[in-house]
Amino acid sequence: MKKPDTLKEIVLKKKERILLAKQNLTEYALKAQINNLAPPRPFIEAINKPRSISLVAEIKRQSPSGGIIRQDFNYQEIAKSYQDSAVQAISVLTEEDYFGGSPSYINEIKSLINLPILRKDFILEAYQVYESRALGADAILLIADLLAKEKLFELLQLADSLGLDCLVEVHTEKDLKKVLSLKAPLIGINNRDLHTLKLDFKTTEKLFPLIPKDKIVVVESGIKSHQDVLFLKILGVSAVLIGEAFMEAVDIRKKVEEVMGW
Repeated sequence: MKKPDTLKEIVLKKKERILLAKQNLTEYALKAQINNLAPPRPFIEAINKPRSISLVAEIKRQSPSGGIIRQDFNYQEIAKSYQDSAVQAISVLTEEDYFGGSPSYINEIKSLINLPILRKDFILEAYQVYESRALGADAILLIADLLAKEKLFELLQLADSLGLDCLVEVHTEKDLKKVLSLKAPLIGINNRDLHTLKLDFKTTEKLFPLIPKDKIVVVESGIKSHQDVLFLKILGVSAVLIGEAFMEAVDIRKKVEEVMGW
């Protein structure tokens, strides 16, 4: 029996969500909302620190691979714990159906903290880029596997025009080739295959040496210990994005210090 393709399922559901969102609020109305907003906080600048490895700490309730990760999910308190732990930026999962997130989290969290916020979702079209800016995101995730080269270029250009940074995520050499041809400054290596949900740390070992030194690289998924972080720091990675290890912890602040060695 063929295994389900998780990414395909998520994308189908996401397309339905986008249609509903457009019925509630047109792209024209979204653009009008953006006009009065304060400029985004600089995400790339926050995580690009020479000779040190930065942390993008993630807020997520559940995942397709792990189910419910945190029963006591008070995202506002989690955000405050992260800020108290001196993390460099925060990633907020806004996908509703598979990750238990909500777009409304961003604005609520942003009013409590002064860190830049990455909107982590499955962004497929321009509407969601405008929506991200209107929600108060400072950066967005773009997944290379989901987007044709032309579409990826279009969304990168649009995000840039709105002052949003983009974390462009790759999992294979094919993804990486596509992204390198577009001159994206910030590249994420995801150790998890979003189709099968299989985790393989060797993905980073394989892809990182192929990335030019002038790129800022963030490694995502499967980072659990200080040993993992040290390995990536020695490799030359700029930042790590960690969610589950912190979401599973009773004391988030203590866990951040333990994993990062702060």
